[in-house]
Amino acid sequence: MPRTDAELLALADQVLQPGFQEQAAPDWIRRRLGEGLSSVLLFSRNITSAEQTAALTASLRAENPDVLVAVDEEGGDITRLESATGSSYPGNLALGAVDDVELTAGVARSIGGELRAVGIDLDYAPDADVNSNPDNPVIGVRAFGSDTALVARHTAAWVRGLHEAGVAACAKHFPGHGDTDTDSHLALPTVAMSADAIADLALPPFRAALAAGARAVMTGHLLLPAYDAEHPATVSPHILSRLLREDLGFDGLIVSDAVEMQAVRARYGLAGATVRALAAGVDLVCLGDGSGEADFARLRTAVVTAVTSGALPAERLAQAAARVAAFTTWQRGLAAKAHTPVPDRALGLTAARRAVRVTTQDPKALPLRSPALLVEFGVPGTQVHSGGTPWGLGPALSTLVPGTTRITMPPLAPFDAAHADRILTEAAGRPLVLAVRDAHRRLGVQEWLHALLSRRSDAITVELGVPGGPGGAVRLDTHGAARVCGQAAAEVLAGRSMP
Repeated sequence: MPRTDAELLALADQVLQPGFQEQAAPDWIRRRLGEGLSSVLLFSRNITSAEQTAALTASLRAENPDVLVAVDEEGGDITRLESATGSSYPGNLALGAVDDVELTAGVARSIGGELRAVGIDLDYAPDADVNSNPDNPVIGVRAFGSDTALVARHTAAWVRGLHEAGVAACAKHFPGHGDTDTDSHLALPTVAMSADAIADLALPPFRAALAAGARAVMTGHLLLPAYDAEHPATVSPHILSRLLREDLGFDGLIVSDAVEMQAVRARYGLAGATVRALAAGVDLVCLGDGSGEADFARLRTAVVTAVTSGALPAERLAQAAARVAAFTTWQRGLAAKAHTPVPDRALGLTAARRAVRVTTQDPKALPLRSPALLVEFGVPGTQVHSGGTPWGLGPALSTLVPGTTRITMPPLAPFDAAHADRILTEAAGRPLVLAVRDAHRRLGVQEWLHALLSRRSDAITVELGVPGGPGGAVRLDTHGAARVCGQAAAEVLAGRSMP
């Protein structure tokens, strides 16, 4: 039986997930919720405190008690709840470095407790990608590591821990964003591996997530010619229907990565990406927080138009809406059975301490015996990681070693020999500590490090990203730049803890 436009618009409201930029729900979001909008995605700009976030989610439920509230809270470098301070929990790479699955589950359970306390139902985590390309600009420390078996067991543990808190997990970015050298926020990455290689390297963590009970999977905006030479995964019927549904046997909720991202938007437009994703098998389309009321209205209309033109079968739209409703019902049952855990931020610091690795050429260089000069090399912010989230050693090291001074280098600062001379002059007679993130793939930072270390071989390097790049008399690898990772490194420098 043909559906009316009003019925199709109601279905569109159930398969589109908008964000917004305000700290209180804008009128258009509240109105749409009252009219049937089924889910909302929160971002760091919506969040200032636990109390404000709880009030925000309560206001959303006042309009629609069944609304599904989602967020990207991975812990570590990718935090929404603690974007103003840095996360109290290390991220995946640090947990993978420790390789204690019960610790990983405990951290996820504690993060789940934080989310439950503020009214969030669905966490777009864990990142199940295998970071097999060390030059990956967007995954990196978000992955548990580069070993498939390790990533699989920790992905399963993260899902289990989050579900024990009553919050739904979502494994991402299917079928694997780890072997890329392009940020899909900016352009379309291509994964050139064969289907057999993808099956061996990238798919096992997703299989592990599903075996652990994950009922949501997020697509990656990736071109995988081994499966589909024309369509990125988010809009590929072959990858979503055949690979994920049939081969992996997944019957839960397929969520798109944000269709605002240039990997799909530049190719299809916002409406085109949305309609193609739904037609390919996506059930819930994330829009991001850059699209406002006018964009949302255009997308609703585009969905209806696609159904009436035959580009999007009405049955596929109805199926997607039904899966969103079924997932929400499942999540409510999960929450009802779970005891909300008390967040354990002490566990987060313990995990960060356990993740620190020290390589030393001079055992006498630690602990610091006098106030240091700390030079921190900034990194540019990205769409997935706000440049405004604090990171580094400065506050913690200044507290533990009073008198420590700090120089912050701007992101992408080109090497300046005169400035290097000034740094070395200021560091004369003092310990020199150089803090970096992903130095192995930042040529400018490597130039700075080589110049400074060639004249101060006793300097200490602290890498708060993926290990690699130049070292010094001592090298500390924290496997992440979360606040607790900086705290853990500062404690080692000050002799307060042993890794």
